[in-house]
Amino acid sequence: MDITLLIKAAIMGIVEGLTEFLPISSTGHLILVGSLLGFTDEKSKVFDIAIQTGAIFAVILVYWQKIRETIASLPTDKKAQQFALNVFIAFLPAVVLGLLFGKAIKANLFTPVVVASTFIIGGFIILWAEKRQQTAVRVQTVDDMSAMDALKVGLVQCLALVPGTSRSGATIIGGMLLGLSRKAATDFSFFLAMPTLIGAGVYSLYKERAVLSMGDIPMFAVGLVFSFLSAWLCVRWLLRYISTNNFVPFAWYRIVFGIVVLVTAYTGWVKWAA
Repeated sequence: MDITLLIKAAIMGIVEGLTEFLPISSTGHLILVGSLLGFTDEKSKVFDIAIQTGAIFAVILVYWQKIRETIASLPTDKKAQQFALNVFIAFLPAVVLGLLFGKAIKANLFTPVVVASTFIIGGFIILWAEKRQQTAVRVQTVDDMSAMDALKVGLVQCLALVPGTSRSGATIIGGMLLGLSRKAATDFSFFLAMPTLIGAGVYSLYKERAVLSMGDIPMFAVGLVFSFLSAWLCVRWLLRYISTNNFVPFAWYRIVFGIVVLVTAYTGWVKWAA
């Protein structure tokens, strides 16, 4: 058993869990940290996607009561039916565009320089969104969302196909600009993450099964466990944070971090992997 590899898997799992649901891009951080750790082969790319499932289990745990109530009342409750339909509608655009353009995006855009650039651009968008007079809130909770609201959020989520954009950032900030309350946008972003990330993980494992072996199980298990634990802590913290705070600190983090990556890449201080 390669202890060094397991340590790398644990670090990547922690990074995934801490960044998946914050508006700072988990994919971008995994690309950058993987580059620093020398964790950049084909197997590592499958690993990065697969361990998102661990983070999703944390969300399922936090929202288990809502999930259980929705499933139990689906046959008779119109609100539960509409909520489930909204998640499905929002899920579809990313599936379609991901299948059409995912391979090209991975081949051309999964680089530290692209990630750093989108970090910076996304940071300024968050600052603009927070400074801009917010659209009058029409939707207070996820149960108040219409099918059109869900479709719009789903289309915004497609921006996250570009690494460094942040799926959570796109759906939360986009949802707020579309008239969702901060709480409703955050909650729906979490619920939408469940089919999106589980689907991506299963599809990636199936598609790249040829590069995997039974010997990879310990590495994936470690990544999943650490992803779950760090995501559970992060989600619980974020739900408390948004009740009294905005996303401006995350915007400045993105901008500063992006600039640091670009400067170190340009000067050669850090040899970021292609």
